[in-house]
Amino acid sequence: MSLDINLLKQVTELAGAPGFENRIRNFIQKEISDLCDEQYVDAIGNLIAVKKGKSDKKVMAAAHMDEISFIVSHVEAEDGFIRFLPLGGFDPKTLVAQRVIIHTEKGDVMGVMGCKPIHVMTPAERKKMPEISDFYIDTGYSKEEVNKMVEVGDAITRERALIEMGDCINSKSLDNRISVYILIEALRALKGKKIPYDFYAVFSVQEEVGLRGATTAASGVNPDFGIVLDVTLANDMPGAMPHEKVTCLGKGAAIKVLDGSIISDQRMVKYLKGLSKKEEIKYQIELLPAGGTDGAALQRAGSGGSITGGISIPLRYLHQSIEMAHKDDVTAVIDLLILSVEHMDKYDWELK
Repeated sequence: MSLDINLLKQVTELAGAPGFENRIRNFIQKEISDLCDEQYVDAIGNLIAVKKGKSDKKVMAAAHMDEISFIVSHVEAEDGFIRFLPLGGFDPKTLVAQRVIIHTEKGDVMGVMGCKPIHVMTPAERKKMPEISDFYIDTGYSKEEVNKMVEVGDAITRERALIEMGDCINSKSLDNRISVYILIEALRALKGKKIPYDFYAVFSVQEEVGLRGATTAASGVNPDFGIVLDVTLANDMPGAMPHEKVTCLGKGAAIKVLDGSIISDQRMVKYLKGLSKKEEIKYQIELLPAGGTDGAALQRAGSGGSITGGISIPLRYLHQSIEMAHKDDVTAVIDLLILSVEHMDKYDWELK
């Protein structure tokens, strides 16, 4: 299948800082309004779409809506430059001279990340890695204008458009908007089809600050089966040793064995591998040594736990100003997710 680039562009470019997911959630609600039997938003802000199956067993697939972002913490009295705190994990060296958007009650305000120019750094400062606290945001406005528009507590997201590059897509926030797109496409494909179990498509909040939304959603849904959709590290660049690559772009969907928060249930790993082989879907195995996903919440937050695994999208430049994914990997994940929902009742899930 070919990717719906227009939909993917909208999904990646909409703002959605952790705790401020309103814009992306509202968009998804409209996009899936006729693709499910029921949808609702829980108290913390997760969007949960339900497609009824033949049995009351529950399959929950989760893709988090939030993106690594910032929040205004202070406006300098002298010059109106803005200080901020991170919402999620950043590599500070990737922030230099990057454009950002401050989302205020009076509208969006463009800004640029600034720090001390190299021309006036001491030799010791030039050797030192930058820290978040070294940066400020310059809006180009006077301090009086900034104070009229910007308030402490306003969310800040990165400004970057999606483009196609060769066989890849390149954008901000592919972590994890690529999975949001995949979950929407899966709902599209399943429309009108009979499925064995109730399917809960969960667009979760606040993953980047501690899996908060998925924990709440899983405790409410109490799924029998869980599939987390998220990106994973593709360290397939010059200088990486073979054992350091984790995954590679273009080699297919990544079936999760473990990450920093979950050891996938081996039944789910075998199920996903078997489907991939049978249907000739290209796949690779993911062992991510650090970094967690909503899979931990799906696996443990329900009253009795769930049989949980994950399908990941290999991503270069993870948690940087731009991220890159291969189109073939994205379509492989869509295909594998759809099949996994359709055939869940055909596998022997007994623990042996």
